[in-house]
Amino acid sequence: MKRFKASIIGGSGYGAAEIIRRLLIHPDVELVRVSSIDHVGERLSAAHPNLEGRSDLTFEKLSPEDAAAGMDVVLLGLPHKVAATVVPKVIESGARIVDLSGDFRLKDVQSYEKYYGGKHPCPDLLAGAVYGLPELNRDAIRRARLVASPGCFATSIILGLLPLAKVGLLRGAVETVAITGSSGSGVAPQAGTHHPVRAQNLRTYKPLVHQHLPEIAETLAGAGARELALHFVPVSAPLTRGIFATSFARVDASVTREQLAEAFRSTYAGEPFVRVPDKRLPEVVAVSGSNFAEVSFELGPVEGTERVVACFSAIDNLIKGGAGQGVQSMNLVLGLDERTTLEDPGGFP
Repeated sequence: MKRFKASIIGGSGYGAAEIIRRLLIHPDVELVRVSSIDHVGERLSAAHPNLEGRSDLTFEKLSPEDAAAGMDVVLLGLPHKVAATVVPKVIESGARIVDLSGDFRLKDVQSYEKYYGGKHPCPDLLAGAVYGLPELNRDAIRRARLVASPGCFATSIILGLLPLAKVGLLRGAVETVAITGSSGSGVAPQAGTHHPVRAQNLRTYKPLVHQHLPEIAETLAGAGARELALHFVPVSAPLTRGIFATSFARVDASVTREQLAEAFRSTYAGEPFVRVPDKRLPEVVAVSGSNFAEVSFELGPVEGTERVVACFSAIDNLIKGGAGQGVQSMNLVLGLDERTTLEDPGGFP
């Protein structure tokens, strides 16, 4: 018999599809309820055709209290601003929470209001939320009542720059361009994600003002970055899944390739889901469909007193950038092996 019970609130989106898929094969966690305002009364396969025949569960329209009743953990696949109205009600149930929205990622309420628009519904809960990046906050996640799972762009960019931050080499201006797949825009079709304008196109959106900017800066500053000024341009690409991020930082001319290689090795030694490829650079096809991330770097020539470091990272935006990372945190919260149901390498090509 499985030891823990879980429910999902907001179960019809792409992220929820990945959570459901992982929980249905989880040896220790039973998925008991899936709440949604869409497909109510229909089986899960109505929204997620890959689950045809895999579960008798149906989408239910439930209050947060009913969705959380008797659960050990509740995973939220709700939009920003909506999740924040649900969390206080779920907390009262005693269940642990893993929230995939951006509502509890920031400690600074003013940054939240600037980048997400409007007042935060429950700012008193921000201080107690734990940023759910296991590679940085593993022990805190284990103790958390509320885990704020990182954004997809934030995950990829932070993982690429974290080795520099941890050894004190990340300082000053950093420029990042990150290319993302269409599934990151969610299940609801929009003009910018419509297939005919996406399939053979590259376009930027929210340049220099994307909502993941403050969580990246806040997290890297906490990891050792100094006087960080991050400039980030996101690009939508003709991919369904994947993010490829390139970040440019500047280090002292005396910094060597060997120093940087050791920083990457030491940062990710023993990490189950972050790889530093030995003989190639990261690429999306190597991680698509999996919870793995790939990171690496290139060091430029000396230019006066500085050298440029290009940090590369690749993830699947729905898994390591979303649902898979949420399940990884759920495993930690429940005292389980964080790798459970997440070790499959994805397909190739």
